[in-house]
Amino acid sequence: MLMNRRSSGAMTRFGLVLSATMALAAMTGIARAADMVLDYANPGVCAEQRFLGKITNRFRHQVTHVPNLPDVDIVAFHDIHQHRYKEASEKWPIGRRYCGATVALSDGESRPIWYLIEEGMGFASLGDNVEFCVSGFDRWYVYNGRCRVLR
Repeated sequence: MLMNRRSSGAMTRFGLVLSATMALAAMTGIARAADMVLDYANPGVCAEQRFLGKITNRFRHQVTHVPNLPDVDIVAFHDIHQHRYKEASEKWPIGRRYCGATVALSDGESRPIWYLIEEGMGFASLGDNVEFCVSGFDRWYVYNGRCRVLR
């Protein structure tokens, strides 16, 4: 393909502008992997009470109805963080936030918890859904050994 001088110069300027923009983004920290976000100082959506309350209520249901689990409650969440975000796209239509924390239980123990917030996957596609796993409480290995699926 033949290019005249004018189009060749435009392509060179475009390349320079693109390179400069990418370099500036890298220096300012704007460019980072879309699904790797680890922010302990600002847990954002992961710390919203609507999700923590849902987890607490469903955990209570779980320990009541699954045999051989200790009868404990979640009394507090600590060190809440988002460790991964998978944005909704054409190829992946459901946005997902992978969160982690430590829960204090009513028996005095603390355990790690991992949870997944799925955007737009609530009842009848209204609201968001949350799936969670408290270490040592996945009696039927729904989330694989040691909650690996939600990590």
